[in-house]
Amino acid sequence: MKLAARMDRIGTETAFEAAARARALEATGRSVIHLEIGEPDFDTPANIREAAKRAFDRGATHYTPTAGIPELREAIAADATARKHFAVDPGRVVVVPGGKPVMFFAILALVDEGDEVVYPDPGFPIYESMARYVGGTAVPCPIRQENGFRLDPDELATLVNERTKLVIINSPANPTGGVSTREDLEKIAALARRYDFTILADEIYGRILYEGEHFSIASLPDMAERTIVLDGFSKTYAMTGWRLGYAILPEKLVTPFSRLVVNSVSCTNAATQWAGVEALTGPQDAVDAMVVEFRARRDLIVNGLNEIPGVKCLMPKGAFYAFPDISATGLTGAELADRLLNEGGVSALAGTAFGQVGKYHLRFSYATSRENIAEAIRRTRAVVEPLAAAAAGAAGAAR
Repeated sequence: MKLAARMDRIGTETAFEAAARARALEATGRSVIHLEIGEPDFDTPANIREAAKRAFDRGATHYTPTAGIPELREAIAADATARKHFAVDPGRVVVVPGGKPVMFFAILALVDEGDEVVYPDPGFPIYESMARYVGGTAVPCPIRQENGFRLDPDELATLVNERTKLVIINSPANPTGGVSTREDLEKIAALARRYDFTILADEIYGRILYEGEHFSIASLPDMAERTIVLDGFSKTYAMTGWRLGYAILPEKLVTPFSRLVVNSVSCTNAATQWAGVEALTGPQDAVDAMVVEFRARRDLIVNGLNEIPGVKCLMPKGAFYAFPDISATGLTGAELADRLLNEGGVSALAGTAFGQVGKYHLRFSYATSRENIAEAIRRTRAVVEPLAAAAAGAAGAAR
């Protein structure tokens, strides 16, 4: 069987591969602490689960409208209008099974062969993968630790041109926890107007923010017509397995997105959509409590990492990831991730799972208990401290 040539251009999400390696090691009897998967360890709140049960019991087991049930589109529009601070019409909302279809459909709808797609590096790997898959030219925009892991609009300005069709931004960001400021977004918006490109704003972590209020680029003047907002329920409501996401679209893209839904998944699960209605319109206490707990875990893991010789970690402002610089160990992130798993029983991701800028970084997900985090720090220190000492000694001898 000969595969289509485009299959050579498609990437993957290595978090799942790393988790599989860790589980294989566990199967041999080793203890492994999982810090590789970006998935809240909390249960979906009970009121949301009950709403899905009620939906099943009343017969919500059939096809739904392609763009989503009206009740959910209305709830999303109301919630987004209140939280993202721009007027959202339910007719601009398209519901899909998770956040990834929004990325795929946006790129399919907009990017022709040779068109340029600028994406964050480090960033979610599916951005680059999908851009390349459709024949676009994927252009990385470096996200640097010295800039607080914020996308630098001045650096972006050197990358965009008349061939730029789409610019992808992610704030709060995976894998760094960086958050763009309003000033950053205003400069990015000015570039969009100048070069007439569309923005895909991945706001999936918008509710997991530790200071200030989330700011959407779509709320800036005339930017709602230039912006595809990606959001969903997986992170905010611990609903990763429910597969429920949505796009808020410029009017011109609603029909193309709907056609892509028809041609791929037909519609999103009916009962899951009713659970989404309850998630948005019901109590938000569980979300608030989850963010408080994530903040405590963030402080624990970042402070612990910074106490390890050879490790430097910025305090993330959102999401639930730490992205430390481990260059002083003398190893790359990929080499250290392998050592941590096999010698320390800690499963983390190499920074290069998210782009080349992360070569000397690791990503730790702190979506796990404080007990697990404390033990992971202890194990990490046991592996890293001798490496950092050896690297420092070698550097001293070279001088």
